[in-house]
Order: sequence, then structure tokens, then C-alpha cells
Amino acid sequence: MNNYFLLLLILLPVAAASGWWMAKREERRKHEENALDLSPDYFKGLNYLINEQPDKAIEVFVKMLEVDTETVETHFALGSLFRRRGEVDRAIRIHQNLIARPTLTQEQRNQALLELGEDYLRAGWFDRAESLFLKLIETEGVMTDVLSAATTADISVPSVASSRKRRVCVPQVAPALRSLCDIYQQEREWDQAIRVAEKLETVTGKNLSPVIAQYYCELAEQARQRQDVDEVSSMVKRALIADPRCVRASILQGDVEMMSGHYSAALMTYKNVEEQDADYLAEVIPRIVDCYNKLGTPQAIMEYLENILQKYADVAPLLAFAELLRDQHREQDAEVFVAAHLNKQPTLPGLACLVDLYLAGSEGRVREYFLVLNAAIKKLLHQQPLYQCGQCGFSGKSLHWQCPGCKKWSTLKPVHGMDETKKE
Repeated sequence: MNNYFLLLLILLPVAAASGWWMAKREERRKHEENALDLSPDYFKGLNYLINEQPDKAIEVFVKMLEVDTETVETHFALGSLFRRRGEVDRAIRIHQNLIARPTLTQEQRNQALLELGEDYLRAGWFDRAESLFLKLIETEGVMTDVLSAATTADISVPSVASSRKRRVCVPQVAPALRSLCDIYQQEREWDQAIRVAEKLETVTGKNLSPVIAQYYCELAEQARQRQDVDEVSSMVKRALIADPRCVRASILQGDVEMMSGHYSAALMTYKNVEEQDADYLAEVIPRIVDCYNKLGTPQAIMEYLENILQKYADVAPLLAFAELLRDQHREQDAEVFVAAHLNKQPTLPGLACLVDLYLAGSEGRVREYFLVLNAAIKKLLHQQPLYQCGQCGFSGKSLHWQCPGCKKWSTLKPVHGMDETKKE
């Protein structure tokens, strides 16, 4: 009897292992059979694609779709490939044919709607793309109040991003919202961009407050063109609520205070830029100097610039300080001051300033040499970019709050040591 139980204990694990092995073998056999059962048309279409006959490949894949929905992913890949290559009409044809198939699952239909919307967006058909993206969002029941943005100008003050709860939704909703943001940015419909960005922030859990603040700043810029000072102030306040570190909002607020003759308030606002992002100090130094001049406190200007120079190796306060010394007819002091700082931090604009100072007090042949040197330095400065994007490297002579290259916000900053050349 004991031998019987012992034999049973030995055979049970063997039987279990044998069953597992047979099941895996059967699964592998079925998988191989499925792979071999692929339609010959599938390989025919791939052959056309490899041989750069995309029109014939499309015809084959579309015909296959009528009887084999398992190849839907192939169609998605093919449409995406054509869109990336700039052959948008072919991508549209593929995705329209996909949507027309009644055998698609809801998930596949959602993906086809998203892909077709991306095709329209790439083709520049913003109305069609917008309609599809909104339809996708509405179909899934995700925050349908996005649709109301197209018919209302009312804008709610954004809440703090960390307090928003993330909502779980289908995978296509977040890309659809991102593309809607892209559309509204290109069409400069900033109120709608704000609403969609807030919804995207809720869906993804990603902090988009800095971008939303830029949208409010765009609305403030539009109000300034209309000379609507109250509206500018309102939009700037909302921008700073969305992102307290928004440099652009502080500059706009300071400009409004200056326009209203509130020089002390403007001065305090411009000074906030140092705390928000000191890289933009060069943009506000001339404004700060102007405020001090309006307030009639020249000594305070000197103290402020000296303090900034002690903290930052920036040419903007250096040139402003040298200009103040020249205005006081203290050219020799200006020469000594600029030369001392150039020994610590050499820059082309600083060198140009020093040569200008020497040129004013030189005569004869020495003056001719300084004139040649001055012209050469200014030519070099003219060839240099004033601003550069920290993300994609785009550079240019003008400050764009949205980089023309990568379309990111607040990434284009003054090139160190080159800021004041825009005055040339």
C-alpha cells in the first residue's frame, strides 16, 4: 500500500508537467497555423509597398479589409507612414475607408477618427480636423463642455493644477485635445485654447499652467492693440494666477502701469522678473531705468544696477550703467568701469561699448584705428543672433514667446552677452 502511494506521488508531478508541455505545444502549433493562414493578398500588398508602388498596395489592403479586420493595424501603420511622408491625400483615403467599415470595433473606429483628424490637420483643413476631434471627445462623453468654447467668450479663472483630479478616459481623447490646442493656437483662438488646455490638464494630470498663462498673455496682447487697458489688466492677472512665474505677464503688467503713469507700481512689477527668471533681465533693464528716470531718482538707478552686476554676469546692466556715467559726463569713469568688468566677463557688446568710449576721446591716427575696430565689432554683432531656444536651438533677432521652431512656450531667451545689440 505504501508503495502505491509513493508511486502516485511520483507520477502526479510528471503528469502535470506533461499536460503543461502538451498545452504549450498546441498553442504554438495554432499560432504557427494562424501565421501561415495570412491571406496571400497581405504579402502581395507588402510586396507592392516594398517596391514603392503605394497606390497598388493601398488597393490591396483596402480590399482585404472587407473580409479581414485583423489587418486594421496594418492600415493604421500605412496611413501614418504616408502622413509622415507628406502624402496626406493617401493617408486620408486609407482612414476614410477604415471608418466606412461596419465591422470595426469601437476602439478601432475611435483610432480611425483620430488618425483622419490628424490627416486633416496636416493638410491645413482646420475646420474638418476640429469637427472630428470634437466628435471623438463628445462620443466618449468626456467633458462635453469643451464644445461650448466655440460659442462663448466667457473665460473662467483657472484653478491650481495640483487641485484638479485626473479623469480616466479612452486613449484617443488626450491626443485629440492636444491637436485641438494646436488648432486653436494656429487660429489664435486663445479663449478656446484655454478651455481645451484645462481639459487636457485634467485628463492627463500634466501641469499645463505655464502654457495656459501664455494664452492669457496672448489675449492681453490683443486687448492692448485695442487700447483696452482694463482688459489687459484682467488678462494679465489671470495669467499670473495660472502661473505666478510668468515673465511675460509681469512685463505686460509693468507696461500697463507705465501707460497709466503708475511708475512706482511698474517698477515693482518689472523687478519681479528677476525672481521669475533672471535670464530675461535684459528685457526689463531699460524699462526699470525708465521708471527711475520718471520718478526722478537717478542715484537709485546706480544702486540698483550695481546690485544686479554683483549677482549676474549680464552685459545689459553693464551697458546701462556705462550710459548713465556718460550722461553725467563721466566718460573716464565709464571707461575704467567697463574695462574692469570686461576683464572678468569679456563680451562683444561690452567691447563695443569700451571702443565707443575710447573713440569719443581719441584724435588723429588713433581715432582712425578705433573707427576701423568699432565698425568690425558692430559687423560681428550684427551677424550674431540675439535670442536662442533652449529646446530646439532656433535662433533669431526677435523675442518670440512661442518658439517658431519647436512651438514650445517660453524657451526662446536672450543669448548671454548679446542682448543689447538690438539697440544698434
